Amino acid sequence: MKEITKDTVIADILNIAPDSAPMFLEMGMHCLGCVMASGETVGEACEVHGVNADEFLKKINAFVNA
Repeated sequence: MKEITKDTVIADILNIAPDSAPMFLEMGMHCLGCVMASGETVGEACEVHGVNADEFLKKINAFVNA
């Protein structure tokens, strides 16, 4: 996967790296299988859950591209 950005859809990340799910759970996003998650972007999720998007992006990019 290329670099994950604020515009990357969460479902796309989970399809490619399902083992990244705990990172979303840590931010408080507990309904990864719900309809919203299938179309929600990383930026939208961070905003809704009060997470610093830039910090989360660094963390998830490092994880997915390790």
